[in-house]
Amino acid sequence: QVQLVESGGGLVQAGGSLRLSCAASGRTFSSYYMGWFRQAPGKEREFVAVISWSGGSTRYADSVKGRFTISRDNVKNTVYLQMNSLKPEDTAVYYCAAGTSVTIATMTGPRRYDYWGQGTQVTVSS
Repeated sequence: QVQLVESGGGLVQAGGSLRLSCAASGRTFSSYYMGWFRQAPGKEREFVAVISWSGGSTRYADSVKGRFTISRDNVKNTVYLQMNSLKPEDTAVYYCAAGTSVTIATMTGPRRYDYWGQGTQVTVSS
């Protein structure tokens, strides 16, 4: 079992930055792929970024590539999402998730994940 708790969301002006954190419980954190997803009102949950268990591989949605950076600290059992150059269209509830796979290429869909946090709201004003 893995329990995930996100933090770091808030209100920021366009062009600003936020860093989201996701703290995980459980001794097997380092064996999971960790992903970030987001869901805006009236829209489906969408993939944002994923990082491999070692941190050596990452994938990003095209909409955030070059602006967001995912990282993890397996000692602190925490995954981060650094978000820069934020845009109003980044406004959403952001969720972290944990899952397992043979390859990172399969980890862009929400159904690949077994555990989810409760979400943290990010609002970007124009």
